[in-house]
Amino acid sequence: MKKFLLLTILLLNLNAIEIKQLPLDFGKTRVELTKEYIKNSYNLEVENIHIIPKIIVIHHTAIDDLKESYEKFKPEILTSDRKYIKKAGRLNVSAHFFVDFDGTIYSLIPENYMARHVIGLNLSSIGIENVGGNKKSLTEAQLKSNIELVKYLKEKYKTIEYLIGHYEYTNFENHHLFLEKDDKYRTVKHDPDINFMENIKANFPDLKSL
Repeated sequence: MKKFLLLTILLLNLNAIEIKQLPLDFGKTRVELTKEYIKNSYNLEVENIHIIPKIIVIHHTAIDDLKESYEKFKPEILTSDRKYIKKAGRLNVSAHFFVDFDGTIYSLIPENYMARHVIGLNLSSIGIENVGGNKKSLTEAQLKSNIELVKYLKEKYKTIEYLIGHYEYTNFENHHLFLEKDDKYRTVKHDPDINFMENIKANFPDLKSL
């Protein structure tokens, strides 16, 4: 397993990060499906799909290509090959950001919209998806960009308290932020690489995980 050098980003300000736009389909259909998901999974009626971010969740796409990753996330309705998670609703999976192998950061949806990226924690989390993790390992350029992006989000949203890898989401099952009402709806996650995640966390000792 590839080892990453510990990278520490110092004196970064909000203007130092470059984020390109790569918007997913997010019209009336996806908004209504998001509200439906919140009702069915969290038993909450909401007027809008805005979140107050308290957690940053790091993922990998398990698809070794930006375009293919994007095409998987782009449609508003979940594709037919995701049968297990489809029982929780037709809303397609998404995230707030992609980070490509070369470190380029792409914004997919507004940061204050709910994305379907992690069971139980969607209403309080921002999701960062790293392209890769199938046959291609995540890169040092991605590591550096994740650190920059987490710092940007942490400075922008003072409500953020937690930083976790997707593989850690079940640690929150007894936490007040965990909202999934179906005790049987869980998936086993291994993303991202633990060494990759620990190198990110080392730069943010004030952000918690469970």
